[in-house]
Amino acid sequence: MFKRIKQFYNYMTANVDAEDKMYLDKCLNTDERNLFDKLSVHEQKHSINVAKDVENICDKNSMNSSNLVKAALMHDIGKLKAKMNIIEKSIIVILDNISKGRIKRFTKLEKIYVYYNHPDDGAKILEELNENSRILYLIRNHHNKSIKDDLELSILKICDDRN
Repeated sequence: MFKRIKQFYNYMTANVDAEDKMYLDKCLNTDERNLFDKLSVHEQKHSINVAKDVENICDKNSMNSSNLVKAALMHDIGKLKAKMNIIEKSIIVILDNISKGRIKRFTKLEKIYVYYNHPDDGAKILEELNENSRILYLIRNHHNKSIKDDLELSILKICDDRN
């Protein structure tokens, strides 16, 4: 519960500063950056925090982080299909937790659809930019709980969850 309160607070106070913008310029090409800039400020800051967390883990483990950082920055790009304000997002998260995911059957409602399907939608959007297949795989599966034997995907999931 405390984690959700912290996330709510971070959503309300999110700010992308000059250092964050330099980081984005270093990691994303022009087309990716233009797409990223369409996300809400909260989603941008969340993705930047996930990417920096990923980078720290990779550095500590002497891993190449370029694909994983880009996937972390772009992992929620599918949320562009329907923007949610803090109240809408909070309600969906609470209902998802209370119903143990049973609200998924209401995906005809646009915001619930995006909540559950943004990984696939994001991968489809990025396919149009000719993103490499590994990044598409990581984005498409960043909420897939059944894949456990992929170290990069596990790192992305952990960092997404804690941010």
